[in-house]
Amino acid sequence: MSDFRPRRSALFLPASNARAIEKARGLAADVVILDLEDAVAPEAKGEARAAAVAAAGEGFGERELVVRANAIDSQWGADDLAALNGVATTILVPKVRNADDVALYRSRLVADTALWVMIETCEALGRLQGIAKAGATALVLGVNDLALELGARPGAEQAWLTPVQTMVLAAARSRGLVALDGVCNDFTDDTRLQTECDAAAAMGYDGKSLIHPRQIDICNAAFSPSADEVAWATKVRDAFAGGDGGVIQVGGKMVEALHLAQAERILGMAR
Repeated sequence: MSDFRPRRSALFLPASNARAIEKARGLAADVVILDLEDAVAPEAKGEARAAAVAAAGEGFGERELVVRANAIDSQWGADDLAALNGVATTILVPKVRNADDVALYRSRLVADTALWVMIETCEALGRLQGIAKAGATALVLGVNDLALELGARPGAEQAWLTPVQTMVLAAARSRGLVALDGVCNDFTDDTRLQTECDAAAAMGYDGKSLIHPRQIDICNAAFSPSADEVAWATKVRDAFAGGDGGVIQVGGKMVEALHLAQAERILGMAR
């Protein structure tokens, strides 16, 4: 993976809320996602679109700005893409089902647009490799819509979520894509959030999407490399830099090129 930009925390905000957008400029979230879809009422779609275009044009400082458009087959999707094309550097698209959907979105956007894809349909789960190969740059797990399609009972997430997380992560990594875990709906439950973040970070996810600013600090800490991990990664990098092509050992253990790639990712995340 060549892109080491931290994406530990990706905060969803309604693009119709000007006050929230301005406040977000001072938050510690790595990514701000301005939402034109679920968080915006039908009568506010046009206003929200204009606000998102303005924010994308202004930039968001060091934070990565992503705009979630409405689905292309909705009454707002085509207008969203037309307005955002060439203005927003990263667009998140919902309800993707297969590679053809990704290709359709790609056809409406300039070539250098980063295309993030929500994985939130049952069909998408069966077509993950095709979606990952079709031009996506990130896969974002959408737990709420997926739970609805599955018919899962409220509060039963762990019965189905872990294997789904593994599938999405594996598809993303097979193509070198960013992978973000889904939201924790109870933003007042720090213990649950911590558990979810720790589990996703241990699996290898880059970060997690969030619904409230109070979730940012826990999320950032969970997805940041520990001091021990950074120390190990530094030793691996230095060992390869000074190596002569023979067997390389770090801490009495043999390390290979795959360990160097892991070390570079850790050091990139720690910047």
